[in-house]
Amino acid sequence: MPHIHIDRRFLETTRGQLVTLLRRGPRSVDELARALALTDNAVRAHLATLERDGLVSQVGARRTGTAGKPPALYELAADTETLLSRAYAPVLSALIEEIVAELPAAQSEALLDGLGRRLAAAVLPPASAGREARLEAAVALLKTLGGDVVLEDGPAGAKIRGYGCPLSVAVARRPEACRAVEALLREIVGSELRQCCRHGERPSCCFEVPDPAA
Repeated sequence: MPHIHIDRRFLETTRGQLVTLLRRGPRSVDELARALALTDNAVRAHLATLERDGLVSQVGARRTGTAGKPPALYELAADTETLLSRAYAPVLSALIEEIVAELPAAQSEALLDGLGRRLAAAVLPPASAGREARLEAAVALLKTLGGDVVLEDGPAGAKIRGYGCPLSVAVARRPEACRAVEALLREIVGSELRQCCRHGERPSCCFEVPDPAA
């Protein structure tokens, strides 16, 4: 699915209203057209765009028991619910706040390290992957998570530099959250990393990866 931002403004558009209706269950073109006072052709055009963007999919047809082709049904794609939710960022931030505030430092650090390793388990490159391939995989993962990331080469090694932070809501309040990302990247890159992230209200990622041969 391409990166789609669903906000209140989008939900007020015709396509956003279609998404809201389909959130309540599969519907046919005719049902959607009647609900929004649109023509069938107008609804089909909007659905085609939503399908292209990966927000909606066709899920068969409704049997009516009458002659003629049964109407096709549309529903939200599985990932669309995730895009509609606004709970992930505040829940993550509150969870990390609770972990850091309530546990001793050694325990909270171990828990965040474990979180990073768990996240990396599903995206680890093959054991045969070389250093460059692992660095590229780490950059690609951060981009998938919503980061704007580049890989910089230097005489002493590489630097994974982000413009912004995919965990900015949590990191702005608790810089310790970077530890989970550091552990995740360490699992993928397969070597030591040194965190050089910028914290504060507008955090940004930065991880140095020394060249073992340097």
